[in-house]
Amino acid sequence: MRVDEFDFHLPEDLIALRPAEPRDSARLLVIRENSLAFEEATLRDLPAFLSPGDVGIFNDTRVIPAQLAGTRPARGLSAEARIDITLHKRLDGARWAAFARPGRKLEPGDALHFAGGFNARVATKGEGGEIELLFDVAGADLDAAIARHGTMPLPPYIAGRRAVDERDISDYQTVYAQKDGSVAAPTAGLHFTPQLLAALDARGIARRHVTLHVGAGTFLPVKADDTADHRMHAEWGHVPQETADAVAEARQRGNRVMCVGTTSLRTVETASTPVLQPWTGDTDIFITPGYAFRTASMLLTNFHLPRSTLFMLVSAFCGLETMRAAYAHAIGQRFRFYSYGDACLLIRNLS
Repeated sequence: MRVDEFDFHLPEDLIALRPAEPRDSARLLVIRENSLAFEEATLRDLPAFLSPGDVGIFNDTRVIPAQLAGTRPARGLSAEARIDITLHKRLDGARWAAFARPGRKLEPGDALHFAGGFNARVATKGEGGEIELLFDVAGADLDAAIARHGTMPLPPYIAGRRAVDERDISDYQTVYAQKDGSVAAPTAGLHFTPQLLAALDARGIARRHVTLHVGAGTFLPVKADDTADHRMHAEWGHVPQETADAVAEARQRGNRVMCVGTTSLRTVETASTPVLQPWTGDTDIFITPGYAFRTASMLLTNFHLPRSTLFMLVSAFCGLETMRAAYAHAIGQRFRFYSYGDACLLIRNLS
């Protein structure tokens, strides 16, 4: 499909720079597959749209402070250069895939020095500022150095308009985050409070977890003209046995599976062959209209960027015309967009 089919105009003042307070007071737009009738609610109303026995799948990844400020020493006629690094995907104990700005100032073999006295070498360099870094510390020591000297990797549409501050350390993290590794938040999960989780429990909703360590590639624009020519960055994921078992039991009962966020959905769809299985590995699944969903029947997600892979995914889930109309409705009703914005609940028709 042509990428421009997924374009739309978003007024800049609808981009949320802070989350709703409290988190579960954010607005919720309910969207049903191939329907142009939309319902407005709040996140606190979410349990009412679910039935006892339904399963909610949550991504329990934890965001790390993945942005590092480094310097490349002078070499030849080139003066010392400041290089901003965004870690993207851990490759082993000492190596990370990363994005560098400005990438043109780096070559394989270059050294980078970071605050706190740890260093890295550019092992390889790809396109678009993508590099592989080999650090001089590894394992827990590297994790500790990143935690001390990195900053929270806010999306560029927020970081370009205000500085990262102390509030973001907690705001840009789900209340159920457990496993370090993401460089971007699974933002649908940011709406949950302990009170909302308790309300789901009281409604009889089984809460289960998957892990997908979200990479910085989630913010990269789609530069291809056709979706067939776009390459997704791989991200590491895990589906535990208990999650696969809960989904199988729900399906046997005729209950639905709600994925909280596109990261949870991409993880369970990767691991469904055709039914959900325990799984660990990398996924670069790219979901566009025409995809046959195998596990997810409901999706809670935020409002996404024009021409993005995530808007393509939701268009596959509920229909492109439906999503175009839903986003036009959201813009007209001044819903807040993107990572700190409001949410929508997408419901597929049961076959």
